Amino acid sequence: MKTKLITLALVFAFLACSKVPMTGRKQVKMVPEGELQAMSYRNYAQFLSENRISNNSRYNAMVKNSGAKISAAVIRYMNANKKYAKKIKGYNWAFNVVESEQLNAWCMPGGKVVFYTGIMPICQDEAGVAVVMGHEIAHAIASHGNERMSQGLTLQGMGIGLSVALQNKPQETQNLFLRSFGIGTQVGA
Repeated sequence: MKTKLITLALVFAFLACSKVPMTGRKQVKMVPEGELQAMSYRNYAQFLSENRISNNSRYNAMVKNSGAKISAAVIRYMNANKKYAKKIKGYNWAFNVVESEQLNAWCMPGGKVVFYTGIMPICQDEAGVAVVMGHEIAHAIASHGNERMSQGLTLQGMGIGLSVALQNKPQETQNLFLRSFGIGTQVGA
């Protein structure tokens, strides 16, 4: 039984492994992109309904103009490189500025972008916004959200496995943990 579970886990990890566009770095993505985008769209709409959208016309224009230019360039590039075209399938770009003193901006999977008003004085102009916007969009294109979610799911699964092991074979699991901890502290030291 243990061998089957390990084999199943390895096969699943292999199938969930993919490459980040342009960098070629390998990552594990266990959540289907369409499902992640659907969650993103719901969460983005909820976030906007719970936070005050800025009425600063200058900030809004800089973010929307920069976002339109960068998203158009991303679409052109990804479509021109056929192997990347599917990476942006289903993207529904949106760019908003939200009232907050936070020095932050972010882009959810599927192209949902928010800039906080707190970061706008640091950006200064549309060129500054473009730098931050490019960085945030790169996170979405590289599927970092899916990668982080997959890491969380993996840790959660390991926690469930440990919990089951402690219930079924508490002494064996405790001994394994203590041996692992001993090795970890020796290597760490």
